Amino acid sequence: MKSKGIPGRAGRRRRNMTAERTSSPTSRKPSQLDIFLTFLLIGGISFGGGVVAYLRTYLVTRKKWFGDAEFLELTSISNTLPGLNATNIAILAGDRLGGWLGATGAMIGMCLPAFVLMVLAGIAYGHASTRPLANAGLRGVAAAATGLIAATWFQIGKKSLHGVYDTFFVVAAILGVNYFKLGVPVVLLVVGALAIFTYRPHVAPQKPEEATDEWIRSLH
Repeated sequence: MKSKGIPGRAGRRRRNMTAERTSSPTSRKPSQLDIFLTFLLIGGISFGGGVVAYLRTYLVTRKKWFGDAEFLELTSISNTLPGLNATNIAILAGDRLGGWLGATGAMIGMCLPAFVLMVLAGIAYGHASTRPLANAGLRGVAAAATGLIAATWFQIGKKSLHGVYDTFFVVAAILGVNYFKLGVPVVLLVVGALAIFTYRPHVAPQKPEEATDEWIRSLH
């Protein structure tokens, strides 16, 4: 028996996300060394704060270890946890790929380049912070990082958002954090509860004649 209204949208949404989960990621499990080297590369080239874009490029597009829906889940979970978003994603992704050893390797690989480069950058910035060229370069890197983040969320949104209700929840979350200045956990709890209520499974009521026919069949 087919359900009506929201359940139909919810069903299509679940089927789309399931298809993304099962079709995009590769079934081959990477080695611990592959996990470490991949996150070491991401940590070494993700300049300007657009690390989420680099994470998606390597984990979803190039390595095909995750689909867009699963990567979005990792990002959502990492946003609710304390600490750096990129480090949280690396730990969660490493754990799914290789257990606690994968999580440890991913975390070290993600943080090691930043640690080394930031020490060197701090020394250099102390000597060149007053130069106009250095300040102009930092502003350019910040603008490029903003563009990378926007492009990443646009690509994820095209595959993960389906219908008016999803768009409403995204807008509500943005307004809650940026306009009403609510905490991220509060916004996630409120918007998440509304989303669960909206997409809750429904069972369409049986028509009287259908209920009678089913009762008659049960007698045979």
